[in-house]
Amino acid sequence: MATIQIPDALLVKNYIAGDENALAILIKRHQSKIYGFIYSKIEDRDLADDIFQDTFIKVIKTLKSNSYNEEGKFLSWVLRISHNLVIDHFRKEKRMPMNRDREEMSVFSFISDATLNVESKIIADCIETDLHKMIDKLPEDQKEVLVLRMYQDYSFNEIADMTGVSINTALGRMRYAVINLRKMIEKNQIILTN
Repeated sequence: MATIQIPDALLVKNYIAGDENALAILIKRHQSKIYGFIYSKIEDRDLADDIFQDTFIKVIKTLKSNSYNEEGKFLSWVLRISHNLVIDHFRKEKRMPMNRDREEMSVFSFISDATLNVESKIIADCIETDLHKMIDKLPEDQKEVLVLRMYQDYSFNEIADMTGVSINTALGRMRYAVINLRKMIEKNQIILTN
């Protein structure tokens, strides 16, 4: 017999009414997506754990103070909180995250290593390095949308919610990111095929 999943909005309402277990269900339901988002930005497990905890401390405070505006988008709201806490962390550190070449972020991760000979692998690595350098030169808002969409596979609706902008703004930032990348590719005469 299949269990019926209680909607997030009802769990939020139950938690505000005093049901502590409702929050535990919400955390368990969304933990992997929220933690994954934080870790993708921070790349440090201890720090990601801290920001994850800070995110839910802020969630609890907001819910307890009755200042949560229910729009049926609990996950998007929590992701926006965690996004802001990540930004705050980097502001305090006075640095932005570097684009590290991680296996799961690789543009070419879908290509099996077995099918690449050494020369092709070197060329693919050079292309990816060039691409990451160009992405780093994009304005922060464009780079953020491009990375969330292309490397972390978030939808434009999710990106809009996480970054606190309209979907049209998120789409516009992606469009300008692609236009700017094309200009850099043409200007530097970079060939993105091997």
